[in-house]
Amino acid sequence: MTNIVGRTALALLLAASAMAAHAANDRIRIMVGGIEKQIYLPAILAQLLGYFKEQGLDVELLTEPSGVHAEDELLAGSVHGVVGFYDHTIDLQAKGKFVQSVVQFAQAPGEAELVATRHAGEINTPADFKGRSLGVTGLGSSTHFLTNYLAIVNGVKPGEIKLRAVGSGATFVAAMRQHVIDAGMTTEPTISQLLKSGESKIMVDLRTPQSTQKVLGGLYPAACLYMTSVWINTHKPQVQKLANALVKTLKYIDTHTPEQIAAELPSEYHVGERAMYVEALRASKSMFTVDGRMPASGPETVLKVLKVANRLVKGKTIDLSKTFATEFVDAAR
Repeated sequence: MTNIVGRTALALLLAASAMAAHAANDRIRIMVGGIEKQIYLPAILAQLLGYFKEQGLDVELLTEPSGVHAEDELLAGSVHGVVGFYDHTIDLQAKGKFVQSVVQFAQAPGEAELVATRHAGEINTPADFKGRSLGVTGLGSSTHFLTNYLAIVNGVKPGEIKLRAVGSGATFVAAMRQHVIDAGMTTEPTISQLLKSGESKIMVDLRTPQSTQKVLGGLYPAACLYMTSVWINTHKPQVQKLANALVKTLKYIDTHTPEQIAAELPSEYHVGERAMYVEALRASKSMFTVDGRMPASGPETVLKVLKVANRLVKGKTIDLSKTFATEFVDAAR
């Protein structure tokens, strides 16, 4: 009897272990480069609205404060995908690594270059960056590339600015308040938080397609879900289900008010001020695509910026057709 009980217990243990392993294998892990940022809203909203589960997916959303760190997790094989900026697909191709955007969330960066109010009379344009400490989320991040671009096209060399990796959200705010940085690039709701407190002013606005076109000369596809080309090609059913959920979320964002969207989010995403969060989203909601498609002229704009701002891309031949896939959003539509 003891042997039978022992064998039964062992069988149950093995079965439980097998089920746990199967669940782990079926789970899709996605790293978000700052899950609280409005630019990455479609990822958390798809989770909260149940759209991933509706597709039969078990999606685990993780977060890193900087997109470049999220990229590292993908290359290390720790996650299956990244919600980050499209420009990483070009940067990585220049390094001989191939990843693709499979759902394009945004057609503008959704960011702004803020100047500390104490320096507002001295730093009026990027031409005044020389000798200044500038905040970016991380070195090698999208904010790094865009800051370099703004400096260079305005006559300031990369070696003439001091870049500080200060993350986002509370750490960015602290860096501004503690005089670690004189100016910096960040996202909503951090932008509105610093504007409301009077501690910062906007110098360069990249929150909408219209303002982005004025500054960068075209639409700038930014937030997206990107994955390695190998994983995409070997897991097409899962990628299609992710695209179905995220395209449905983008349509939800397009057809619902900022108030309705904010009501779906936990209070911590509002940074303690729901009204401020709603107004920030109202002002920049146009950055999101309505169907997850890549803007036709967008990749060329991003490549133009990176050829100036990223020494690894400069002089390299980049095949833009290998930086994004259209089949999944086409099928989702």
